[in-house]
Amino acid sequence: MPSRAPVFRPRFTVVLLYVAVFFLLYAMLFALPDLLAGARSLGPGPDELTPEELARAQETARRALTGGKILIALVASLASVGLGIWRGVLPGVR
Repeated sequence: MPSRAPVFRPRFTVVLLYVAVFFLLYAMLFALPDLLAGARSLGPGPDELTPEELARAQETARRALTGGKILIALVASLASVGLGIWRGVLPGVR
């Protein structure tokens, strides 16, 4: 009786992709209020930014994810993936 070849199931890779996607989602959600405030402070103007506006935009983007927001986004993404696996709602890891 021939034995069946094992089925390839990249569960670990899929879980890592879910963690990465949820992390980016939560990080952008946490950074969005600061980024919107920075964009409003630049105001309407020409398409090209002046060097001081560019420096201010870079500083705003850097400050948007400080103060533990990255750690909170990581914990939230791990919790979301864990909950999704536990409840069986994430495709590829059931």
